[in-house]
Amino acid sequence: MNIKEIKSKIAEGSFDKSFVMLYDDVEKAKKRYSKACDEFVKLYGDRDNIRLFSAPGRTEIGGNHTDHQHGCVLAGSVDLDVIAVVSTNDDGVVRIKSEGYPMDEIDLDDLNINKSEIGRAASLIRGVCAAFRNNGYNVGGFDAYTTSNVLKGSGLSSSAAFEVLVSNILNGLFNDAKVDAVSIAKFSQFAEREFFGKPCGLLDQMASSVGGFTYADFNDPANPIIEKIDLDLHDFGFTLCVVDTGGNHADLTQDYADITIECREISNYLGVNFLRDADEDVFRADIAAIRSKCGDRAILRAFHFFNEQRRVECQRSALKSGDFSEFLKYVNASGESSYKFLQNLYSNSNTSEQGLSLAIALTQEYLDDCGACRVHGGGFAGTIQCYVPNDGLDGYIEMIESAFGKGSCVPLNIRPVGGYEIV
Repeated sequence: MNIKEIKSKIAEGSFDKSFVMLYDDVEKAKKRYSKACDEFVKLYGDRDNIRLFSAPGRTEIGGNHTDHQHGCVLAGSVDLDVIAVVSTNDDGVVRIKSEGYPMDEIDLDDLNINKSEIGRAASLIRGVCAAFRNNGYNVGGFDAYTTSNVLKGSGLSSSAAFEVLVSNILNGLFNDAKVDAVSIAKFSQFAEREFFGKPCGLLDQMASSVGGFTYADFNDPANPIIEKIDLDLHDFGFTLCVVDTGGNHADLTQDYADITIECREISNYLGVNFLRDADEDVFRADIAAIRSKCGDRAILRAFHFFNEQRRVECQRSALKSGDFSEFLKYVNASGESSYKFLQNLYSNSNTSEQGLSLAIALTQEYLDDCGACRVHGGGFAGTIQCYVPNDGLDGYIEMIESAFGKGSCVPLNIRPVGGYEIV
């Protein structure tokens, strides 16, 4: 189909089944995809073989800072996504123009790491192509225009969404969609770690690729145990929101690093590399000696890990059984643990900025035990996550945005699929 035919199908409702599954507002989705088609034409002209793809951002549901210790995590793909209008070419080149950014061009004859691209989107594209080829899958040239509404700096993982999008384009155009979602997540992580230069875990890519509520056990990070849990929050009368507190992520690198450093100090004291492999009974029996060697904060962060592991399993069981009240209880418990023991709500180097703590205080006061909230993602600045009763959502948005600004509260849905071709 050419652009005119694709736009006609969008307008007449041929893609509505996909749009209903992915988005709350179908008409808004139609306008967004139609506009993306127009932008594609401006860049590449009116082409045949037009295809449409989407990949979601992700939200952490449970397991705050457990994945880097080979722990268990719950995450969910959200209805904020990066979308692409795509057509194949015969040039042996991948061209991707993302809204607001320069065009990236990757020659498929050169899929080696390019140091000049480190930290840029071009490295992610090259890395994903390399991963497909290295694993025996086909790659080919294509031209694409992408646009994203995944909030940057919000902990919703816009980079993982982009990687998963490129992977799904290659999978759909050249591999008859034979590459499974877990492999796509691994290829995407490979691109970010080896080509982009960020030593990330697999959680973000796995949640974006698999879709829905995703339980992941990273005891063996190269081969995680993955379980998809089908659940619709709307069935329980709650809306999931993230609140951007507007904090500055600059100069927080050491705060993030200190968590892994201190967890490793504890695990190494106990004779292993990761807390997942540590004997918790030995840890608890030797607190006095560990204090003198590692310090109190490291011990508290280890307490958080051990207990958060159990909470994730309880949350998983609650979601599978449909006991949402029980699930929310553990969301709140996770939030309290992050606050008191993991201590990642604000930086000790900048105690005057405590937006996450303030957002949680305001949210808890508003919800009055009817709902739940916790820090979202890495912490120290950024966003909180909350579950708000639908009948109190408008009031909550008004209250929280009076403190943090209009648009700071973003209601989310957990979409049932990850990377996806619109059909």
